[in-house]
Amino acid sequence: MHYEYKTQMTCSQLISFDINDDVITNIVFLGGCNGNLKAIAKLVDGWTVEKIEHYLLGNTCGRRPTSCADQLAKAVRTAYNETHAA
Repeated sequence: MHYEYKTQMTCSQLISFDINDDVITNIVFLGGCNGNLKAIAKLVDGWTVEKIEHYLLGNTCGRRPTSCADQLAKAVRTAYNETHAA
């Protein structure tokens, strides 16, 4: 299933990805630090929601209380919860 997440308080504005059960693939960031976000997307491609959260949740950027990586962790959890709601 394809999913899009509108980010908050980051330079990137949107994260899109595919979620199949708990595996995340095809991650694309709109906006933000292009090279860094392409690298993050490649590194975590094929990871589970739990693994992405473990490594990325809570990362901050400068004085902001979040980051694009943190937003990705939140996005995949939100997508997982929405696709697995009873």
